[in-house]
Amino acid sequence: MALQDNKNLISKAINEFNVLLEQQVFPDPPIPEEAMVTIVEDWVNFYINYYRQQVMGEQQEQDMTLQELRQQLKILSAPFLAKYKAFLKTL
Repeated sequence: MALQDNKNLISKAINEFNVLLEQQVFPDPPIPEEAMVTIVEDWVNFYINYYRQQVMGEQQEQDMTLQELRQQLKILSAPFLAKYKAFLKTL
């Protein structure tokens, strides 16, 4: 049961993170690319810390779930960061 609950939790976090990324408006004036990378890493860490409290199962299963969540959030953030980098090049 914990495995399915954790998969559902990952799915929920991914959906919420996707909404966060889609709502972003690039800052004016723009910030350096490195700063945006740091911001996105902070968002990922925030989501990991928030969902850490809701992960179920043995410690090993919890660790694997959080690792998978981190990986999925980083995959989701890559296109956003690429889009931001392209935005900076247009300036």
